Order: sequence, then C-alpha cells, then structure tokens
Amino acid sequence: MEIDFNEYKLSSELRGHEDDVRGICVCGNAGIATSSRDRTVRLWSLEGQKYAASRILLGHTSFVGPLAWISPNEEFPEGGVVSGGMDTLVLVWDLRTGEKVQTLKGHQLQVTSVALDGGDIVSASVDCTLRRWRNGQPSESWEAHKAAIQALIKLPSGELVTGSSDTTLKLWRGSKCTHTFVGHTVFGGKGMLALLTEVRLILDLKLLFRTLSKRTNALGVFTFISLADLLDSCNLLYDLAFCWSLSTLPVSFRIGRRQDTVRGLAVMSDLGILSASHDSSIRLWALSGEVLMEMVGHTSIVYSVDSHVSGLIVSGSEDCSAKIWKDGVCVQTIEHPGCVWDAKFLDNGDIVTGCSDGVIRIWTVHQDRLADSLELESYASQLSQYKRSRKRVGGLKLDDLPGLEALQVPGTSDGQTKVVREGDNGVAYAWNLREQKWDKIGEVVDGPDDNLRRPVLDGIEYDYVFDVDIGDGEPTRKLPYNRSENSYATADKWLLKENLPLSYRQQIVEFILQNSGQKDFTLDSSFRDPYTGSSAYIPGATSSMSAVSAKPTFKHIPKKGVLVFDVAQFDGILKKITEFNNALLSDSENKNLSLTELEFSRLGAIIKVLKDTSHYHSSKLADVDIALLLKLLNSWPLTMIFPVIDILRMTVLHPDGATVLLKHVEAENGVLSEIIKKVTTNPAIPANLLTSIRAVTNLFKNSCFYNWLQKHRSEILDAFSSCYSSPNKNLQLSYSTLILNYAVLLIEKKDQEGQSQVLSAALVIVEEENLEVDSKFRVLVAIGSLMLDGLVRKIALDLDVEDIAKAAKASKDTKIAEVGADIELLTKQS
Repeated sequence: MEIDFNEYKLSSELRGHEDDVRGICVCGNAGIATSSRDRTVRLWSLEGQKYAASRILLGHTSFVGPLAWISPNEEFPEGGVVSGGMDTLVLVWDLRTGEKVQTLKGHQLQVTSVALDGGDIVSASVDCTLRRWRNGQPSESWEAHKAAIQALIKLPSGELVTGSSDTTLKLWRGSKCTHTFVGHTVFGGKGMLALLTEVRLILDLKLLFRTLSKRTNALGVFTFISLADLLDSCNLLYDLAFCWSLSTLPVSFRIGRRQDTVRGLAVMSDLGILSASHDSSIRLWALSGEVLMEMVGHTSIVYSVDSHVSGLIVSGSEDCSAKIWKDGVCVQTIEHPGCVWDAKFLDNGDIVTGCSDGVIRIWTVHQDRLADSLELESYASQLSQYKRSRKRVGGLKLDDLPGLEALQVPGTSDGQTKVVREGDNGVAYAWNLREQKWDKIGEVVDGPDDNLRRPVLDGIEYDYVFDVDIGDGEPTRKLPYNRSENSYATADKWLLKENLPLSYRQQIVEFILQNSGQKDFTLDSSFRDPYTGSSAYIPGATSSMSAVSAKPTFKHIPKKGVLVFDVAQFDGILKKITEFNNALLSDSENKNLSLTELEFSRLGAIIKVLKDTSHYHSSKLADVDIALLLKLLNSWPLTMIFPVIDILRMTVLHPDGATVLLKHVEAENGVLSEIIKKVTTNPAIPANLLTSIRAVTNLFKNSCFYNWLQKHRSEILDAFSSCYSSPNKNLQLSYSTLILNYAVLLIEKKDQEGQSQVLSAALVIVEEENLEVDSKFRVLVAIGSLMLDGLVRKIALDLDVEDIAKAAKASKDTKIAEVGADIELLTKQS
C-alpha cells in the first residue's frame, strides 16, 4: 500500500514490561510479540483499533532480545514465536497454548538474533557462530565472523545476511559466504559528515557533482573544478580509494576513519539490505556490495532499522529517538523518554517502538487511530520530565537545583552567586550587599555535549580536579587546577585552604605538573601567601605526608590479586567429623567407612598444620594426608562430606598442601572434576555446595593451579551456576568471588575466549534481582577489570554494558555507585 507521508503521532502505549523493551516482532494476525530485560516475552493482540496484553511467556533466565515469528502451520496452528536471550538459549513457543515447546542449547554466549529459514531456525550469537536447528535439534554450526554477530536476516531469495562487531555484513548461501560488505565507519575529517548529509545518494559521478555544486553554490563560498580539488579543500584527501566504470562511480572514502559495529539489519523491498550501525548511520546496500544510500542524522548508536513497502524507513537509536526516512532524507524525528531499542512497521504503516522505559508505543498517521488528548498530554509530560531529568546546569542536574524559595535566604558576601531553578531553566543571581537583595544575572546554559565538559567543583569549571590522598587515614581532598595558573600559586592557596602544612608545597607542585602532563618546569622554592602577598619562613621539618598521590581515575578497577575464603572453625570441623564418624561406627552397613584410629590421628595432625599459618613457609603436608582427604570425599556418604571439603578448602591455601594436591590431581586424572560433579549434582546439598565452591575459589591462591583452573573453566562455572540465583547470600557471594578471581586470572593469561565467557556470566549475574550488595559489587568489579585490562571491552559494549553501568551508578549503595561510575567512564573512553 502507498502512504503519502504525514507526521506520525502517538496512537497508544502498551504497558506491562518491567524493564527495557529490547525486541519487537510483528506476528501477522496474531498481533505483536515483545521481549524485555525483565526476562519475559509478551504477546499483544488487536482488539478493535488498539492492542491489548494477551499472554506472558516465561522461560528465559536473563534478559530476552531477538524474536522471530513462525507463521501458522500443522505444528503451530496459530503460529509460534522464537526467542533468544542473554542466557544463551533459543526458546520456541506455541502461541495457541503459550507454552514453551523447544529449548535449543548450544551457543556459548548471548543469542543476538534469530531467523526462520524454511522449517529451520537459524540463530546468531556473540560467540561469533551461526547455528541451524531442525526439528528441535542442532543441524549445523559455523563461525561466521571474527567478532560478535549482532544481526541476522533472511532475504526473499533465500540467502542469509549477518552483521557483526567486526564492522562487516556477510551474505550466506548455506554455510558459504558469497560476499562481504565493508563500509560502516566513523569519519574523522571536519566537514565530511556535513557533506554526506547532503550527498546521500552516491549513485554516479553526475549525481555526486550535481549535489556538491548545489551545496557550494548555496553557500557562495567554494568553487570546485574537480573531485580532487573538492576533497583537498576540505582537508580530507587522505587515504582516498575510489573506483569507477563508464556509467557509475561507486565511491569509498577512507578518510581518517574508524570502523564500527553493524547492529541491525532489514530487507528493503526490491532494492537490497538496510544496515544500522554504532557509527550512527543507516546504509542501503545493493546485493552486489555497493552503498546505494547513506542516512546520517542520529547522534548515537543506531540499534535497529526497518522498512515499509511504501518506501519509508524507520530507525531506533541510543539518542532517544526514532527517525523516519524517505528517499534518504529524515522526514520526522520521534522523541522518546529513553533509548529506542527496536522499531518495526506494521502492515498498515503504523510504527511500533520499544523503549528503555519499558513501554511499547504505536505511532500512526491515521486520524482514526490517534491517541486521545489525555494520552497525548500524558506523553508530552513524560517526555518533558525525562528531558528535565537529563538536563544539567553548571555541572548539576536541573532537578537538584533549589527553587525560587532559596532567594529568601540573604547572601553572606557581596557578589555571592546562587543558581536556582525557574521552570526548565537554571538562572543565576548575585547578592547585592548594599541593597540587600538578589540581582538576576541571567540564564545558565551548558554546552551541547556534557561528555566533553570540564570537571566542576563548587559550581566552577576547571581543567582538572584531582583527588589527593594525604594519608594518615584522612579523607581525600579535591584539588582544582587550570593549566593557565601558576602551579606554585595553586599549591600555596590550596594548602592554606585545607589547613595543611606548607612543607607539602613541593610535593603538591610536582604532583600537579606530573598529572597535568607538564613535564618541563622551573622550580620556585619561595613561598608567597596568596592572600597577603607576603613571603613566609618555613622551618625545616620532615613531612608526615610520605607521598601525595592521585587516586586512580578508577576507584575500584582493575582488581589486582585474588580473593579467598581463609577463615575456618577448625574445632567445629573436627567435632563434626567425629560426630559423623561415630554415626558410621554405629551403622553396621557403613561401619567399614569409618576412620581408623591412625586416620583420625592423621586428620588431627593436618588441622594442626593448617592452624599454624605463621609456619606455612616451612611446614609440610604429606602425600598420605591428601590421599586421606580424597579417600573420604570419594567414600563417605554425601551428607557427611562437607567438613572434609572444608579441610580441603584450607589445605589449598597452604603452599605445600596445594602442590601435593596438584600431584594427586595430575596422577588421578579427573579426581577433582568428579568431586565437583558429585557435590553439585541435583539435588545438591547446600553445605556441600558452599564448602566446595569456596574450596575451588581458594585454588586461585596458588599459581600451580592456574593451568588447571583455566582448562576446566567452563566445567567449573557451569557446575556452580545455580549459586548466584540462590536465596543463600553466602552462595551468591562465593560465586561472585569465583567470577572475580577468574577475571583476574584470565586477564593475566590474556585468554580472550575465557574472558568472553566470564564477562557474559558476570553480565547475567549482575541482572539478578535479589543479588546482595557485596556479590553485586564483586561482579561489577570483574566486569570493569575485564573491560579495562582485558580483551573484551568491545564485546561488553555490544552486550549493552552501558545500561548496567548507569543502573549501578544510580544505586544508593556508595561502592556500587562508584564502580558503576568506573564502568561508565570506560564506556566513554572506548
């Protein structure tokens, strides 16, 4: 159907999801399916002119993203839905019953996209693979890209197309790649973005020059004779590659640019493929590989793109908008109160958007489907409140500014300034001491990009605001500095303000110069009081401040060293073993499992060695000691082995004990793995689970076990994976510590595959609703450390770590908020 473009307006809001809406799937006459970070898939059916909730599909254990519709057939008379999630699963749902009918396991990391190919399901993942499923079983899999696969579609011709974090699109016939599309980039030269905004259709030489000549004539500034002259005048003739034929001139610019992730894909009827990218653009590609159209207008990551038979295109972005495009030109921007994760056209031309505020919205150009005036007013209010919550004035949130009532309090000095909130603006006032009133100065306006702002202290911008640790248990102090200032004058003034000894002066100066990148400087040993201008005598005295050091840019990352569980109640352990041993002695069937007098004495000797930590450097544990512990773990009933595991937990902290245990592990291949499997098999006994996960965590203390831990990583993480969602807070903390220790180890080993797995697990854990604070903190530190020192920062960004950082930063718990800020800073530095 043809649509003459009219402005889209709100038709309705669908509420029910409790977190970000991540995916949308149009299910023919069955309605709409949506997925969310709240772990659910929800179905919405058409009732009259509006959609209403009809089913909630529960089955994923972490957030749900991609969706695909199975049209009605013999197996699914009313159709079905395929969903993929952060939990690495692909689930198949019957829309008639709302039941999960298939669980497809195989991916190692988050499932990012799903598509139907005849009767098969094809899924894509951050693990870089495509997997084909037939009748609920794996059919084939292959590594499709060298980085995370972010998008997957099927073309009407039957081929598959994938988009990846490796910046490319690939066209697949079966498992064979027939073409690779290259082109999504971020341009570096000034003016290129403006030119591309005008030059949207790069179809042939005539069109290119015609568009440019219109642009330059309108400006009345430039006169171009050739393409080379044009590029040279823009200072962009750098690494330029272009090719041409007699009829067309496809142009590929490589001008100080970096490539970026392909995030979304869609089919454009009869024309080719649409792609959305982290480079903030949308591109239309011919199947032969040429870029037919580039759409530039979003100011952040473009997550999704879709097209309509009318020729309209819709895109959703991190910049909190959905944009509608016609013939390569943005014809409307629909603002949202949050990130727009997905946007899809309905058959009737209406648009469905999924937003980070948890709301699905339907937009229409048809008057009979518009929302009523109350709904429109409500949405306008939501939008206004959201904008206001993000607006900052003088480095402060607008909502944090006091109202006009603050002007009722007299000032304390002439010229004192105060910024108050007036409506949606911050307005500055100055105290007039003579007239005893506040004089209005004017509206305070921030720059267009808060991320580029200079640091603010007490409402004043500086080039630097350093955290200075003066030691002796004192809190850190804020030291502001501008590069235009004399570092000695800054140090003098700051020391007086903070009431610190003037003997610190030289250290402060050197610290300022070092941390502001000023390596060459002349020392000035004289002191001049910044308030009186007079010199002062500083008696020779040793400073109590051994060093002035900047707190690292990050407060909690990277984590250096591992954490262990090194506290044990040895008397209680021995008492419990005695109790269990007596029970075995009195049981005629199990009497042969009880300890002999010699074995019991040996256990006491082991505990005595483990108690004496001051002699760990010289004390020894014998082969027979470790053999006895392993014998008990393998022979005693499951309900009785947890105190033995607890002894083993402490044994692995003993240098010689760990070495001897490793000899047994290497000699008796699989002995530790079998014990782990034994104690974690359902139904697992909580005491066994807790002592065993802590014993494995303690293995990280001794480097002799590093290779074993690295080799058995997947097995260990899977075995204890139930711990993080346990209501037992000790189990949660133990698993979080295991994750953190693995992060530290795999960073040291430069194991990218292992880092990816641990990162993926950490991102799942941190979403756990009932995760206690210390556990969440350790998982966040693991994520931050992997991003900062590891090899998986880009994967973390592709897995939407920004949202996790923002949520953590907003926490009421100080250390959670601080590590959230650390991670957020990392995302901005990427």
